[in-house]
Amino acid sequence: MDISVYFEPIDREGHDLSGQADQNRLGNFITSYLEKDKFPDLDDVKLAIIGVAEDRAALQNKGCSLAPDRVRDHFYNLFSHWDNIKIADLGNIKRGNTIDDTYFAVKDVIAQLIRQNIVPIILGGSQDLTYANYLAYENLGKVINFAAVDSRFDLGHDEHELNARSYLSRIILHQPNFLFSYTNLGYQSYYVDTDAIALMKKLYFETNRLGNVRANLEDIEPMVRNADVLSFDISAIRQSDAPGTFYANPNGFFGEEACRICRYAGMSDKLSSIGFYEFNPKFDKNGQTASLVSQMIWYFIDGFVNRKHDLPEEGMEDYIRFMVNLEGYNDELVFLKSKKTERWWMEIQPKNKIRDKYRRHQFIPCSYQDYQNALNHEVPDRWWKLQQKFM
Repeated sequence: MDISVYFEPIDREGHDLSGQADQNRLGNFITSYLEKDKFPDLDDVKLAIIGVAEDRAALQNKGCSLAPDRVRDHFYNLFSHWDNIKIADLGNIKRGNTIDDTYFAVKDVIAQLIRQNIVPIILGGSQDLTYANYLAYENLGKVINFAAVDSRFDLGHDEHELNARSYLSRIILHQPNFLFSYTNLGYQSYYVDTDAIALMKKLYFETNRLGNVRANLEDIEPMVRNADVLSFDISAIRQSDAPGTFYANPNGFFGEEACRICRYAGMSDKLSSIGFYEFNPKFDKNGQTASLVSQMIWYFIDGFVNRKHDLPEEGMEDYIRFMVNLEGYNDELVFLKSKKTERWWMEIQPKNKIRDKYRRHQFIPCSYQDYQNALNHEVPDRWWKLQQKFM
């Protein structure tokens, strides 16, 4: 199906998206859908920006549907530092008669872009659109790892209700289930029910408190490197840096930390879609949040351009293998170090044969510190949780 039927051109009224005197600005670099019947040619495109002006399930954050064009205002004025990447802006997905119509369009567009080896950059809208992003992988028949930068888990209270604060429950309960693992980055304890934390542990999901990840931000890199999808809730950034959301709060990531996370995501060979949600221009101050989101996207692109294509596979010779014996464990822990990038992975070696659809999850990104801890007979928590999933 031609995905152009789902899109409407970018409304240029009030926007300065192209024709910049300086040819190195992104407004002159990106192929954009600006006129009807002139949809961008997707040949050789590697990254595609798609706006989703949808906020019917945004609860108190109505108005976040205005975000895509406000972000474009700032993003198109940034400078391009890359001459080896083709980027297209496909415009905004048409608002469906019902919100389910919008979900269907988002799902279909993302699935078709991924089939063409194009990474979608989704500009929401409310974070329930992450559920539609997840459904795209059902279309692809692909079991995935999902990560969210969020101060909450968004489990909601009613498993039948889908909105920006309950989408994760719908993902977990969806059948057939294509979720292998979930990682939260930056939750704040006072926003999270203890029962929700217990549920995450029971499901062997990985949750990381804001203070812990900010204390050593480099630990986020292997977590992000393991994700196929990253959903970024702008309210996870502190209000002083990103006031543009109803859910803004005084604590959260700094703007430069958010940009760093996005660069890690761009560098991940595994990550195949990313979304930015809950930015609401109605609450913004002097375009501060719109400017930050545009910079986060810039850093994602910079990371993408610098991908090293070093995902491990069985039998590959581009890795140094380290075997670690642990007290109380019959099996050795196997660590892999990339000769190309010096990044680290752990290899799960289950006793039962791994089904083909799970084989790509056999290698777990980790850090050099994980290897050091194993030498000191400390079992990496990430390894243990994945081992349980393969049992």
